[in-house]
Amino acid sequence: MRFLQLYNSPVKKHYSNRCFIPLISLVLLVAALAVSNLFFTFPSRVPYSWPFSSPKRRGEACDIFRGEWVPDPDAPYYTNNTCSVIHEHYDCMRFGKPDLGFVNWRWRPDGCELPRLDPTRFLAVMRGKSMAFVGDSLARNHMHSLICLLTRVAEPMASWPSSKHTVYRYGGEHNFTVANFWAPYLVRHEQIDEDGPVHTGLWNLYLDEPDPVWVAHAAGFDYVVVSASSWFYRPSMLYEAGRLVGCHHCLLPNVTDLTLRYALRMATRAALRALGGAGGRFRGTAVLRTVSPSQYEGGEWNKDGNCVRTRPYRRGENRMQGIELDFHKLQLEEFAAAEKAAREGGGVVRMMLMDTTEAMIMRADAHPSKYRGWTPEKYFTVYHDCVHWCLPGAIDAWNDMLLHMLTSQSNDA
Repeated sequence: MRFLQLYNSPVKKHYSNRCFIPLISLVLLVAALAVSNLFFTFPSRVPYSWPFSSPKRRGEACDIFRGEWVPDPDAPYYTNNTCSVIHEHYDCMRFGKPDLGFVNWRWRPDGCELPRLDPTRFLAVMRGKSMAFVGDSLARNHMHSLICLLTRVAEPMASWPSSKHTVYRYGGEHNFTVANFWAPYLVRHEQIDEDGPVHTGLWNLYLDEPDPVWVAHAAGFDYVVVSASSWFYRPSMLYEAGRLVGCHHCLLPNVTDLTLRYALRMATRAALRALGGAGGRFRGTAVLRTVSPSQYEGGEWNKDGNCVRTRPYRRGENRMQGIELDFHKLQLEEFAAAEKAAREGGGVVRMMLMDTTEAMIMRADAHPSKYRGWTPEKYFTVYHDCVHWCLPGAIDAWNDMLLHMLTSQSNDA
């Protein structure tokens, strides 16, 4: 900006010859510096090219999933005093997170503005409809963010049909229902060893059988938001068509290690097929949310790893790597295949991709770390939480995105 001000400032027409040479020298110097910046930018200013492009989304003037975090002095739009559903796992205000500056940012896509969620508008758009969040505790984290944002205009009535199924109903003029289904693997699963080879348990995963906890209810919803990844790190035995086909880190002889990538791919495929398949009963909109990055620095999750940053990364400063990069890639691939199949099946089910990954890789500052409630584990200890997202906080942008997606879909219909 300073260069632009200098360059665009009016130049007086009357000056002495003594001033002419220094003035020309100054202009040439500034111009040279400007040109050099085109070729030798600082790392934080290098345009970030996300390694895998998301499928084209209809009805959007710009890609809302590519952008940067900018200050939002009006945030937060709720607190733990105004929203009672915030789980202790991400109630960072209650547990004393010292620097709350992480709440004062909003996501701004390249080339357009993404409005913060307007609760009155959201409830008007959702009047007479229902939405389910299916997945692990990050799906619940997402749902709680939505409910907290809506508390500015309405409070829901909660019920618990089962320990894995929570329902919030907005009555009266709103007539909107939102539910959460605990399905950390998306598919049917059972724990066969509480300890397991690395003290996080050992699980049987039936990769071609969507979890009945949610799939039995899916047809009753207008929108189903599916997400999962974090539980796939745990060792597991992998079954298809009732037959053991391999495992992930089971350390058993004569059992092929197919890796957690295979497990997530097949579970994601099964979930999307259950929603988008021609023979299914679901007739709404299925949304796949991509991997939410864990951001431990200085060590592993169960050792010295922590997340102590106090500001978002700038574009290009932090990049997805390793397994989570592979997760993101396979999710895009499975979504593309499911969307194609749904379209060829007559388009009864709409498939939408919610690619939050790039936005969240910049927000290592917005995790709870040690500032959360803890439930003791029997065989392992977690000292810092760099997986969940503080409420209020960066995860609220997911619902800004969600409302934009759903209204763009309505306008495109």
